[in-house]
Amino acid sequence: MIEPLFLNPVFHEKIWGGDNLKKEFGYDIPSDHTGEAWVISAHPHGPAAVENGDYAGVTLDKLWAEHRELFGNAKGDVFPLLTKILDANDDLSVQVHPDDKYAEEHEHELGKTECWYIISAKPGAELYYGHNAKNREELADWINNGKWDKLLRKIPVKAGEFYYVPSGTIHALGKGIMVLETQQSSDTTYRLYDFDRVEAATGKKRELHLQQSIDVTTVPHTDPKLDITESKVGDAIVTTFVQPPISKYFTVQKVVLKNGTASFKNDDPYRLFSVLDGEGKITVEGTTYPLKKGQHFILPSQVKEYSLDGTLSIIVSAPGK
Repeated sequence: MIEPLFLNPVFHEKIWGGDNLKKEFGYDIPSDHTGEAWVISAHPHGPAAVENGDYAGVTLDKLWAEHRELFGNAKGDVFPLLTKILDANDDLSVQVHPDDKYAEEHEHELGKTECWYIISAKPGAELYYGHNAKNREELADWINNGKWDKLLRKIPVKAGEFYYVPSGTIHALGKGIMVLETQQSSDTTYRLYDFDRVEAATGKKRELHLQQSIDVTTVPHTDPKLDITESKVGDAIVTTFVQPPISKYFTVQKVVLKNGTASFKNDDPYRLFSVLDGEGKITVEGTTYPLKKGQHFILPSQVKEYSLDGTLSIIVSAPGK
């Protein structure tokens, strides 16, 4: 049977984590202050399991390894994408991610280009994005001597905004921000500043990676030029935030329906869906599946057409081509 693959999120407690994942999405979380939900993940640090159908209980990494036909027989040793929801009750550590070449050589996994859709942001919320160093020597000096006010750029944010974060970009979410993050399936992060916080469990500051951060940061920083477009499909408004060639790793769109219906053709090897708000249904091969806020699923490659009905706000992503 050709059907959506609904997934159960995997939760990670973080020093900066808030309690809004349970409040906002109704997730059954052991701890109130969680921080991260890995909602579509095949990464070994938190693979999500299918909750429905013939593959119920099977983790996404195993599906990728044993049933590649579900993913258009795509190449690659690992499922390339990872979708998270991050809930920042405090500033995250200021960090930077390596590109594929550096990550393969030093960490033996994919690099990490990512992007954020801002689900919510408290008044006055800011994120850290980019830096002010003119060259690598200045970058190293400011990092090694803790000149964070000189180095870091802060940007005010609000709900509905989108930020593309290529590898090599210094970045961090600020306090009071919740995002849906689409990224390469990598857990490699180089931390260059953590606000001198001490972990309660260890009584120690978290490890920093100053030299790696200096090695991989893009200098000078330039904001990526995105070509954000909007189109109408049936009753749906489809906003395309990023796609190849700007990002070779993924396409990310937002689909918004208000008491309407829309039919879509699928020419991707698979698509990833995160329902951020509302309720409705998706119809595949004549079978209807109810949708509600907080659900996440994959449409396998065999699904060539589908329709959405209801009042829904969904982030849809697909691998780069």
